[in-house]
Amino acid sequence: MTINEAQDAVIGEFEDFTDWMDKYQMLIDLGNELEPLDEKYKNEQNLIDGCQSRVWLQCDNVEGKLVFTADSDALITKGIIALLIRVLSNHTPQEIIDADLYFIDKIGLRQHLSPTRSNGLLSMVTKIKAYAVGFSLQ
Repeated sequence: MTINEAQDAVIGEFEDFTDWMDKYQMLIDLGNELEPLDEKYKNEQNLIDGCQSRVWLQCDNVEGKLVFTADSDALITKGIIALLIRVLSNHTPQEIIDADLYFIDKIGLRQHLSPTRSNGLLSMVTKIKAYAVGFSLQ
């Protein structure tokens, strides 16, 4: 599945709900479905700066594709990083660098987050793209 196909799938799932409380519940459910992050990766290097809650993001290069794992101590934030992983994990660094993450605005996520969570979302995207740039230079 391409990044855009994954984004379109997320948009389709969120369109099923009109109430933002249901959408928040979906984010919480996505976070709960996220594979647990190994404790050894919960370190300062993997901690994302700019998030109100603590978010750890691990990136591994597996046969030329970046595989992300993450965790957070806040349920909605964990759901947000789960969404980003769902869309961007298992793609090449260049695909991630070139990705236009239109799903964030299409599902209304940015405008329904508090300013601090919105900053955290931007920090998560920035960290993912930074990993992609770093791996593309290797």
